[in-house]
Amino acid sequence: MESPSAPAHRGLLPWQGLLLAASLLTFWSLPTTAQLTIESVPPNAAQGKDVLLRVHNLPGNLGSFNWYKGEIVDSNLQILSYVIDTQATILGPAYSGRETIYPNGSLLFQKVTLKNTGYYTLQATDKGFQTKQVTGQLHVYRSKSHVHPSDHLSLKPTQEPSPLVTVGLFHYGPDAPTISPSNSHYLRGANLRLFCLSASNPPAQYSWFINGRPQQPTQELFIPNITRHDSGFYTCLAQNSVTGLKGTTVKTITVYEPVGKPTLRASNAIVTEHKDAVVLTCLTNDTGISSRWLFKNQNLLLTDRMKLSRDNSTLTIDPVRREDAGGYQCEVFNPVSSGKSDPFRLDVQSEQTYTGYSVGTIVGSVIGILVMVALGASLGYFLYLRRTRRYHGIAFTLTLILAPDPG
Repeated sequence: MESPSAPAHRGLLPWQGLLLAASLLTFWSLPTTAQLTIESVPPNAAQGKDVLLRVHNLPGNLGSFNWYKGEIVDSNLQILSYVIDTQATILGPAYSGRETIYPNGSLLFQKVTLKNTGYYTLQATDKGFQTKQVTGQLHVYRSKSHVHPSDHLSLKPTQEPSPLVTVGLFHYGPDAPTISPSNSHYLRGANLRLFCLSASNPPAQYSWFINGRPQQPTQELFIPNITRHDSGFYTCLAQNSVTGLKGTTVKTITVYEPVGKPTLRASNAIVTEHKDAVVLTCLTNDTGISSRWLFKNQNLLLTDRMKLSRDNSTLTIDPVRREDAGGYQCEVFNPVSSGKSDPFRLDVQSEQTYTGYSVGTIVGSVIGILVMVALGASLGYFLYLRRTRRYHGIAFTLTLILAPDPG
């Protein structure tokens, strides 16, 4: 692939030169496939300028990134590694001190040299230790100050008289800048680092605006220990001093407070199936949060007997059934933080278990007790009379008591 500084062919007319420049600009087309790809921004970099190897269609649930010099994964050619959970950057043997890796997997080269031309491989590893890798290419050409005079060619159109057409480095841009990383939600206390990059020749000049307030001119904006007051609109302005053109991109940043631990309250802890209802309420002091319910450490599946309030903070079960017994928790969360309540156990008893015995059982038991008392009293009296030989009439009475009712 020829660099933008390559000489044109003899005999080109001015409009043909424009077509040549337009064809070269097609290098800026973004990848349209859903596969993991690498894009060099700009696609052809002047010596001494910055280049970003931007990653597209990165898979989710990732654990780490690894960049290598060349087309293969070789630990001796490792440049940088990035661990997502700990946000730790690890330097490799091929690190030169001019590379920066970003949380979205992109790799920035500062002040590239001709030696940076070549292939680079990204290895992405998910949390299940499955890997994907892709290789991209970086082109570096000599800057204008390094171009030998013979690299510029003066051509005279053959069909009509006109001034000489000098074909050399063409100027373009800036395109609409890209702000990385792609994250828009941050936790209070984190460090905010935003990098702006635009395709432009000569390289664009960058400046930032936060909620319309201008900041110091810089390509990378860094704010440590952010608070809610740092939420707002972040605008990157890229401008080309030669073309006189400008490009802007706006990114909305929202800073959230850590979510506290909610409290779960219940109207009853012991309820009777098919008879009672229970109301569970999730209490929290946090604002701007969402709520969900857990049952036996799983997301609660609602039945036709369950009803949630509009904000999901209250769960009503009416009536309860035996399968509703178990542990309940509520969880509150925002995009960057969450908190769970202590488990609450709901006991569901059957109606028979709740009353102890059925009505028939209770009546039978009472009658049995009364009969035993009467029998015991009569037997005692009978034995007393027997001793005194006055038992004939009592025996008859006892027989009447013990005889079944003919009715």
